[in-house]
Amino acid sequence: MKILKYILVTLLVLVGIVLIIAAILPKTFHAGSELIVNRNANEVFDYVKQIKKQGEYDNWSRQDPNIQKEYVGEDGTVGFTYTWKSDKVGYGKQVITNVIEGKRVEMDLYFDNSEEANKSFIAVDSVGPNQSKVTWQIDGKIPFPFNIFTLFYDMSEDFNQGLVNLKNNLEK
Repeated sequence: MKILKYILVTLLVLVGIVLIIAAILPKTFHAGSELIVNRNANEVFDYVKQIKKQGEYDNWSRQDPNIQKEYVGEDGTVGFTYTWKSDKVGYGKQVITNVIEGKRVEMDLYFDNSEEANKSFIAVDSVGPNQSKVTWQIDGKIPFPFNIFTLFYDMSEDFNQGLVNLKNNLEK
C-alpha cells in the first residue's frame, strides 16, 4: 500500500511540475524559414500561390500519403479554402486571406477545429534575374497546457524541409 501511495504522490508531483512549466511558457508561437530558389520570382510565386501545390512540397502532406484533402473556391485567390484530415498530422483548414500579386500570399490556418486563426504567409522576393528568396512563416496561439510541446517540437524544421522540397521541385 505504501508503494502505491509513493507512486501516486510522485505522479502528482510530476504532473504539477509539467503544469507549472506550461504556465510559464509562452502561449504563442512563431515558426518559419527562408531559402534561395534558383528560379525567376514570378515563376516561383505562380507556383506557391497555388495552395493545391503545397502537397507537393510541404512536410506534413509527405508524412501521410493517405491525407484526405478538400478544396473550395478558385486556387490562388482570396477565399480559397483547403481542409485536411489525417490520422498522422491532424486536421484543419487553410484559407487564403490576401494575395499581393507576385509577392505574397497570406493565409489563416485553423488546427483541430479551433476557431482562432493562426496567421501564415509565403513571400517571394527577387534577389537576381533567376534567383528568388522564399519566406514561409506562421504565428499563432497554442493553448495551455499544450504549449509544453513547444519544448519538444520545432515547427521551423518542417517549414525548412518544405522549402528544401520546394527548391528541389522548382529547380528540376
